[in-house]
Amino acid sequence: MSMVDSIVVLDHVHHISEDPIAAASWYVDKLGGKIIGSDQASGSLQIRVDFTNATVIVRGARPGEQPGRKQGMHWGTDHFGLKIQGDFDGLCNELKKKGVVFTLEPKDVNPATRAAFIKGPDDVSIELILRR
Repeated sequence: MSMVDSIVVLDHVHHISEDPIAAASWYVDKLGGKIIGSDQASGSLQIRVDFTNATVIVRGARPGEQPGRKQGMHWGTDHFGLKIQGDFDGLCNELKKKGVVFTLEPKDVNPATRAAFIKGPDDVSIELILRR
């Protein structure tokens, strides 16, 4: 399939939250994201949190929406990953001190990759990954 001289780059992950202000603050306080803007979009607060090469957009429910919680593994998006540059284990230890819940402790998944999973706001699964 030809991409007609185009490059596809991940732009954002959309997080729908019961409390978008608290969720956006979690991404800032725990993971060092930076709030780069907020606005009302289709009747709901929407906050953009920057992570250098991609953005997490956190928003609340829009009028007429009734989001529910997903339990366990399910079809569709399972998690999103954040690439860590630098001291992976040191960062994980800092996150633990900040009360972040690890659903998978840091481990080598292959010789070139170290990974861990944490529970984010609204039970979002987030992978932390170090590529060697």
